[in-house]
Amino acid sequence: MNDKPGKKFTADELSAILNSIADGVFTVDKEWRITSFNKAAENITGVPEEEAVGARCCDVFRASICESDCALRRTMETGTPVINKAVYIINSNGDKVPISISTALLRDNEGEIIGGVETFRDLSMVEKLRKELHGKYIFEDIISKNKRMREIFELLPMIAESDSPILIQGESGTGKELVATALHNLSGRRNHPFIKLNCGALPDTLLESELFGYKAGAFTDAKKDKPGRFELAGRGTILLDEIGEISKALQVSLLRVLQDGTYQQLGGVDTKNSQARVLASTNKDLAELVSKGVFRQDLFYRINVVKIELPPLRERKEDIPLLAEHFIDKFNVLRGKNVTGLSPEAIKILMNHDYPGNVRELENIIEHAFVLISGEIITPKYLPGELFHSSAKQPSSSPKTIEDAQREALTDALRRNDWNRTRTARELGIHRTTLHRKIRSLRIETP
Repeated sequence: MNDKPGKKFTADELSAILNSIADGVFTVDKEWRITSFNKAAENITGVPEEEAVGARCCDVFRASICESDCALRRTMETGTPVINKAVYIINSNGDKVPISISTALLRDNEGEIIGGVETFRDLSMVEKLRKELHGKYIFEDIISKNKRMREIFELLPMIAESDSPILIQGESGTGKELVATALHNLSGRRNHPFIKLNCGALPDTLLESELFGYKAGAFTDAKKDKPGRFELAGRGTILLDEIGEISKALQVSLLRVLQDGTYQQLGGVDTKNSQARVLASTNKDLAELVSKGVFRQDLFYRINVVKIELPPLRERKEDIPLLAEHFIDKFNVLRGKNVTGLSPEAIKILMNHDYPGNVRELENIIEHAFVLISGEIITPKYLPGELFHSSAKQPSSSPKTIEDAQREALTDALRRNDWNRTRTARELGIHRTTLHRKIRSLRIETP
């Protein structure tokens, strides 16, 4: 009977079924020769079935893992299937195509292994959307979708065109140097040098010689003239990082450069002119240092013509998933790995941390995970132990009911995702219908 359970399909019926599937499907024998190749596989690779069948799969796909870590080979050797591994192939036009592959063993009627089967899905549209998202939220290597940061993005081109000194203020690791670099790259000085100097890393005597240079014989080891950073900057830009660390004595010399563009080298008598634009950055509150008498008021007013205040990462937590993805992409390239993302549990842990080290700390956390990871998804076991301690120490300001806590957590998650329910459900690791039900039951008002 044709309708009895366990009916075997004819070759034509099986071909029709495979060709109706949107995912590419191909099979290989034990010699890695392709034995079947469906229509979707033709469309994604650009290789006709008649060319593919009989050819070795590595010659057809030219994938990023064919030589180093073939997923189908691993499955045929170990019997373990591979699920949704992201790789690139080269299509018939020579273009890189991102795909997601899954593999399994192919057996005959007696259960003997006769080859393998691989399905693959074209991720080009997903990749395009991801790049559009990144393009929307990346400005001169600064990544953020936070409202305050976006306002800074809008101001930077305008500020860059000015020659006025700029003060960039923010905690360590917030990206002050990135902002300074963006200001230089957006300015008319972009083709001239961009010189950086960490003022907090050097004692006064060395700092002065680094800033202004010295003449031969100015001190014991001064065998020949040496130009300072202001001279090296020329008509470019100089960044004085951690300017709050400069002593009051050296502040006087710096004030002179800012006021009239002149300075003297150590051991020199001639006055030199500086045409460099000065940017200053600090992780301290300079206004408070002025009130304490530690920082000169006149110098403060001179460098504080325009101030850019960078918010700490704990005040822009909606950027954490975006930044984490950026660092994953970065370390994939640097370490030759293929990490595809973070598990929902790992994202929750990252979102609960306060980041005293800001963006730099988040980058270190992702790098830590890359040192330990053996799979493709960063799970909590690959995160530093202190993240779990900091989450456990989160104090509760007032007693809350379970419903209050759930409402607050869910509202925060919705806000982080701009009230997009699909993205919120993905972050929380729940189904979208479950999210709808929770929003209704907790009486959360959404825009």
